[in-house]
Amino acid sequence: MPEANQVVVVTGASRGAGKGIAEALGATGATVYVTGRTVEEGSADLPGTVAATAEAVNRAGGVGIAVACDHSDDAQVEALFQRVAEEQGRLDILVNNATYVHDALVQAGPFWEKPLSLTDIWDVGMRSHYVASYYAAPLLLRSDAGLVVNTSSFGGRIYMHGPAYGAGKAAVDKMAHDMAVDFRPYNVCVVSIWMGLLLTERTRRVFEAEPDKYADLAATAEHPQFTGRVIAALARDPARMEKSGRVHIGAELGQEYGVSDLEGRQPPSHRAFFGPPTEFGDAVVE
Repeated sequence: MPEANQVVVVTGASRGAGKGIAEALGATGATVYVTGRTVEEGSADLPGTVAATAEAVNRAGGVGIAVACDHSDDAQVEALFQRVAEEQGRLDILVNNATYVHDALVQAGPFWEKPLSLTDIWDVGMRSHYVASYYAAPLLLRSDAGLVVNTSSFGGRIYMHGPAYGAGKAAVDKMAHDMAVDFRPYNVCVVSIWMGLLLTERTRRVFEAEPDKYADLAATAEHPQFTGRVIAALARDPARMEKSGRVHIGAELGQEYGVSDLEGRQPPSHRAFFGPPTEFGDAVVE
């Protein structure tokens, strides 16, 4: 496992993927800063707060630190990393997960019949990944083996939920590739990980409403903690820089590293149905 004193930031961790990732990294003994906008239970449509996630990290064996942060506000993001600098002096792992998810995302129909606000994912979910990485960079350079992970999905390659979502995911995949070029001389690995269907609070609500309809789909879903376990395995891989700048399917990394989901199950790759990860050219134009 990663060293027990690793310093981690997981953005967008009040619930969902971010919460599970933070909890799994906490299980390695890391100090995990978790960010999110929800500070009071009941103030959001779905359960979860940053404080509750920090407590989950503590219970897992790490040190959870809750930070209320709106990732659409650059000043708040800058303040987050200033705090990490003052309290820890470095950053070992940054997980860019904060993403705006509109309730109409899975609504059927062409994009022009959906709310224009679906494009907010280009702010929180695309631009926010860039901003967090920008302010985190000086701290990552102080790590012996820094790691940046953009959480993403097959929507970066195929039609999934429409062009707003697809453009956002394709962008964070390409961002990981380009940032890896700049970070490589400093031994900082940057990857984008395609997660499968996650058993988050949002999806559980859908499944529980029509259990018979979604039984087969639910059986293939991943717990959010699985991606955190994969990230922990990647962080301790001495050859991790060979994976830098690339898009990876989380389930396949799990198979490579011998990482399983909570019940010991190996999540499916979905490569056969959705296709392989996006590949980028090797040329560098400065």
